[in-house]
Amino acid sequence: MSRESDYIESLKAMASHPAARGLTDDAAVFAHGGRNLVLTHDVLVEGVHFLSDDPHEDIGWKLAVVNLSDLAAKGARPLGALAAHNLSDDAEWDRRFGEGLGAALAEYGCPLLGGDTVRVPEGSARQFGLTAMGEAEISPTRDGAQAGHELWVSGTIGDARAGLDIAKGEGEGDDALLAAYRRPRPQLSLGQQLAPLVSAMMDVSDGLLIDAMRMAKASDVTVIVETIDVPLSDAFVAMRGDTRDSTLYAATGGDDYQLLFAAPERSRRQIESVAGECGVPIHCIGLVREGAGLSIEEGGRPLPLPERLGWEH
Repeated sequence: MSRESDYIESLKAMASHPAARGLTDDAAVFAHGGRNLVLTHDVLVEGVHFLSDDPHEDIGWKLAVVNLSDLAAKGARPLGALAAHNLSDDAEWDRRFGEGLGAALAEYGCPLLGGDTVRVPEGSARQFGLTAMGEAEISPTRDGAQAGHELWVSGTIGDARAGLDIAKGEGEGDDALLAAYRRPRPQLSLGQQLAPLVSAMMDVSDGLLIDAMRMAKASDVTVIVETIDVPLSDAFVAMRGDTRDSTLYAATGGDDYQLLFAAPERSRRQIESVAGECGVPIHCIGLVREGAGLSIEEGGRPLPLPERLGWEH
């Protein structure tokens, strides 16, 4: 287990309320007035989640989106947000960060309700937190995937990881890849439409394979990912190629903020119809079977799991 997993495990005894979902999900879900109140909190840290020379507006945008993506995975409509801001000694830096944060919150209908500002010791890494709140009629969990169900993902995978390489000067590629890293977009409408059709759903934030592993573990099943079916964008293929290695590179990257979900085969037509209405491509990338853990295949032939499945703290 990672240090992150060990620490979360140590907190479970105090997470006794049903809304905590046993700390196995990305959001807390309270049943309230016949609907679900969804709460999520994420932090961005300089040098861990963003580069020091990333555009300030983009860091603010991303802080909003990483939280809104968690709401999307719970089928929630945003209600509002609380922000924690690490004040810098550069008022222009803070202003531009705020512009990006405000632009994302406005685009996705999530008003800022309050929060806190703090100062940290000189030389400390910048860090910012946001709590997003939403409401939903149905909020899928991670732990509902069942043997015989199909595994799906929205959009394309690996663009943000390729974009990070570009931002670090470690490669050249289309501007769309850099935008995928710096200005991701949460799949809110798709998540709301999919919620009643799926058995399990989560967003892909730390990497497709590690997040599929988490769904498998939470659901006590085996999730099989067919690497040939992992969707890669034309821009990604132009930069990294379309090989086994490039696919695994994409599938173990982070910051995709797409939706990963399991659903019974009988729901396929409805799922495809919903995705078409939302204008978001979706791809069936595998199956759920009895057992435990993650397996990957290439054309139906088992492959060894890569040593690194994705991002872990």
